[in-house]
Amino acid sequence: MAFKQSDFAHIRAIQIKATRNVNDLFGGMYRSAFKGRGLEFEEVREYLPGDEIRSIDWHVTARMQNAYVKNYKEERELTLMLVIDISAATHFGHAAYLKSEMIAEIGALLAFSAIKNHDKVGLLLYTSEVELFLKPKKGLKHVLRCIRELLYFQAKYPGKNLKTALNFLGKVQKQKAVCFVISDFMGDHSEHELSITAQRHETIAIQIYDTYERELPLLGLLKLYDLESQSYTYVDTSHPVIREHYQKKSAEQQQLVKKMMNKFGIDFISMHTQEDYLKILRHFFLKRGHSH
Repeated sequence: MAFKQSDFAHIRAIQIKATRNVNDLFGGMYRSAFKGRGLEFEEVREYLPGDEIRSIDWHVTARMQNAYVKNYKEERELTLMLVIDISAATHFGHAAYLKSEMIAEIGALLAFSAIKNHDKVGLLLYTSEVELFLKPKKGLKHVLRCIRELLYFQAKYPGKNLKTALNFLGKVQKQKAVCFVISDFMGDHSEHELSITAQRHETIAIQIYDTYERELPLLGLLKLYDLESQSYTYVDTSHPVIREHYQKKSAEQQQLVKKMMNKFGIDFISMHTQEDYLKILRHFFLKRGHSH
């Protein structure tokens, strides 16, 4: 794919924004949100002034008649997997952001949070097929490649199938990872695959939607184009029965998604394209860090 100068400028702008937000807003929140998985016992050594009282090994202290503490190695590196929906439906948006643009910015923020903590980042882009897989790696160069793909990758298929993506993930990612699945989750029925992924990996689902997908705007007779089926239909957006049916179906779909995530213990973050994703993610990291 040939890149224009403006593309590189866009990637650089995303890099600067994500890096600033990681430094200013998130600090150690990312690490504290996923801590407690990698501390390894290394040795017992004599107590030194300033050591945590909680780390004293009372059995050894009693035996040696001197205070000893348990020493642990640094946390092992984490692997962050970004599983991202790039189906045609993500290119919808009636306001400042398309869903795909917000997804890319959130992906960039998470990726920079990971490399700041010396973790690996992997990327899986999916539609109805797995479109791209980048193996987890460390370093700025790799993260910038991930961001470039998030922003400019051209999908071959319009539809989406999370089952296919998660089945593929199960084959390529054997080690436990922190797995962020980012999608609108509309029309997704992937219960079995989500349950397996949640058992193997620390799984967080981020839903990005447009408010028009929850409630029809009052715009009279509209000719609508379905991005996934690539077909047109006419809808009278002012008809009360149609409006009520649309809203009811949307609410039912959302309840199904919430119920499914809750059932498998998957953290679920839902936001629309006009919300401040930084504020929402900051709250999530803070809450998760306190609960660990």
